[in-house]
Amino acid sequence: MQELPRVCVIGAGSSGITVCKSLQDKGIPYDCYEKGSDVGGNWRYKNDNGLSNIYKSLHINTHRDRMEYKDYPMPHWYADYPNHEPIQKYFLDYVDHFGLRKNIKFKNGVAKVEPQEDGTYLVVSEKGDRNFYDAVIVANGHHWSPRWPEPDFPGKFNGKIIHSHDYVDPQHPIDLVGKKVVVLGMGNSAMDISVELSRPGVAKKVFLSSRRGAWIIPNYLFGKPLDKSTEMIPPGTPFWIKQFLFSIMLKIGVGKMEDFGLPKPDHKPGEAHPTISQDILVRLGRGDIKYKPVIQEYNGNKVKFADGSEEEIDAIIYCTGYNVKFPFLHSDFISAPDNYLPLFHRTFKPGLKNLFFVGLYQPLGAIMPLAEFQGKWLAEYLTGNYLLPNSAEMQRQIKDYETTMKKRYVSSARHTMQVDYEDFLYYMQKELKAGKKRASKTSNSLPIEAKAKYKQTTKSSSNGHGKDLRKSKKSALAKV
Repeated sequence: MQELPRVCVIGAGSSGITVCKSLQDKGIPYDCYEKGSDVGGNWRYKNDNGLSNIYKSLHINTHRDRMEYKDYPMPHWYADYPNHEPIQKYFLDYVDHFGLRKNIKFKNGVAKVEPQEDGTYLVVSEKGDRNFYDAVIVANGHHWSPRWPEPDFPGKFNGKIIHSHDYVDPQHPIDLVGKKVVVLGMGNSAMDISVELSRPGVAKKVFLSSRRGAWIIPNYLFGKPLDKSTEMIPPGTPFWIKQFLFSIMLKIGVGKMEDFGLPKPDHKPGEAHPTISQDILVRLGRGDIKYKPVIQEYNGNKVKFADGSEEEIDAIIYCTGYNVKFPFLHSDFISAPDNYLPLFHRTFKPGLKNLFFVGLYQPLGAIMPLAEFQGKWLAEYLTGNYLLPNSAEMQRQIKDYETTMKKRYVSSARHTMQVDYEDFLYYMQKELKAGKKRASKTSNSLPIEAKAKYKQTTKSSSNGHGKDLRKSKKSALAKV
């Protein structure tokens, strides 16, 4: 019987924990490294990992049924769109139910991953542990490194500027009560923060500013959760049909964006990642929030906008997205300039048979069920039950997919990882089925040889004096 490879999972957020579950199901030895003291990643409020941060009022914007893991449904009594507290409890229950904690190294993130000549990886943890692994699964998330406008707006602003990543509530990290605030951006965070600040007794004035318009989609339409209605459209349905149906729904159920003081979108519905908010249009219609075009320049306490208007402003919140980064990988080995990293089904990098990515996409829907399937897929691959196409075929499929996405979506760093939930899952399932047939023709041989467990490892000292605890070469060789 072939020995299974030893795997390192980076991150115990919503993607990492479901990968761990799939590896455990298949008996694949693994360690999961997590910077924080518990699981949950971005959904853990006040996470002590130093990277994740969510605002206190955050709710999911995907229906709970569309967000849950298939192996562990959310409680039926959860609200349609719960806030972060029950979501975090759900992740805690998931980990405890499947007994995953024993393999998670908490408060011990990964500092460095170094590929070795024999194909293994040396993983150095933040506590100084040095361990070898046959494969690495990157599940560190992509909502932790704030992206700022480049270049920044000219002039000097005398007020406060923060990124939405740092926003917690109207009084933290800066006091915005009674202040005049500009929220820059047209994504979900910009909508949520603008709405919260515009409530009576909070900010004095709220201005929503952006470079371009967007289609605002409510959570509910015709009394039903809107995102649940997409389940009725079969996977693989041509985009133009989806676009037509979606346009009709928006026209009848929402109306024109211009009627609410927003600019007319420079694209059709479905050609940019949608912005979801049940409240923003009402707040704009009531005058609680005023729209302004993009910032043109700063002048002390004043902000000048592209339409020539000026406003005295106390604070600005940049809701301008995130950079995709892998600080533990050398940039010459793996990087994502302008958030671009071509991957086969957003999972496999052609030419690397033992480095994988999970959750590295921006879906029209929730990441969790997609990450769950990626975990199951990788477990089949690591046990020899799935065989990848050759590198040239993977490159061809990646190019075809990117060509399709570029034709459809507005050019933006936000759309370099865009996927449609149903189609993405459907085509992953289709590829897994095809790969299982390929694997059966090769007697299901393992794609990765188990070498790591026989190599020397170094653990950090528990006495704090920096003394290494090493396995002897003699002991390691005796196992070969």
